[in-house]
Amino acid sequence: MQLKLLCEDKTRNDYFLAMMERWGLINDNTGQFALVLTSERLELRKLDESKLGAIYVDLTGGSVAHRRKFGGGKGQAIAKAVGLKNGVIPSVLDATAGLGRDAFVLASLGCKVQMIERHPVVAALLEDGIHRARQDDEIGVWVSERMTLLHASSHDALERLQQDPKFVNPDVVYLDPMYPHPAKKKTAQIKKEMRVFQTLVGPDLDADELFGPAFAMAEKRVVVKRPDYANWLGEKEPTMAIETKKNRFDVYVKQAMS
Repeated sequence: MQLKLLCEDKTRNDYFLAMMERWGLINDNTGQFALVLTSERLELRKLDESKLGAIYVDLTGGSVAHRRKFGGGKGQAIAKAVGLKNGVIPSVLDATAGLGRDAFVLASLGCKVQMIERHPVVAALLEDGIHRARQDDEIGVWVSERMTLLHASSHDALERLQQDPKFVNPDVVYLDPMYPHPAKKKTAQIKKEMRVFQTLVGPDLDADELFGPAFAMAEKRVVVKRPDYANWLGEKEPTMAIETKKNRFDVYVKQAMS
C-alpha cells in the first residue's frame, strides 16, 4: 500500500508513530494517499485530487449528528431491517464497518454493535473517530458502552469469534460490502468517500463468501445493504427487502425478534 504518513501536530508525534506501528502502516513518500494526524483528528487525503477534501470519521457533528437527532429514529429503514422496535433492541455484528455510520445509527438507537473492519487505514480512521466520540459530553457514555471495533478480515473474524467461548452470537449480522459500480454508473458523480475507497480499498470481490458464515452466526437474521441496482448477495433470495431511494436492505430471517 503506497501511503504517505504525516503528523502535522508535532506534540502528538509519539502517539502517531505508535498508531502507525499498531496498524502496520509504513511511510511511502511516493504514495497517492496521505494519512495525516492533525491537532484535531486523523484524516485521509487523496494527494492528486485535493478538491475532494479530507476523509475522516466524525460521530459528533455534521450529517451524522443531524441524522441522529432528526433522521427518524426507529422509523429508519436500517432500524426496521435489523428488527429494532419497541421492547426489542437486537445486538448487531457489523462485519463490514467502513467508516461506521450505520453502526453509529444503530448504537444511537440502543443496539450494542461489534464492528469488524479489515482495511488498516479505514480501521485506523474509525478507531480515531470512536475515540473522539467517547470524549464527547453528549454521546460519549453510550458510544463507549455500545460500540467496539475489531480489525480483521471479516471471514477470519467470524471464524475466530465463533471459537471464543466467551463470545455470544449476535441477534443480527449486518453486511454492507463495497459493490463494484457497473458501466452505466461510472459516469455519474459518486460521493467523494466512495471514489477514494474504490481506489484505496477496491470492491469486496469475496463478499459472496461472507453470507454463509454470517447466516450461521446470526441468531435471528442477516441484513445486507445493497445499491438498488445490485443483485442479491451470493444470489441468495431474501425473506424480504426494505427499500430506500438509492439502496435496499435485504433481510434474511431465521427466527422472529422477541
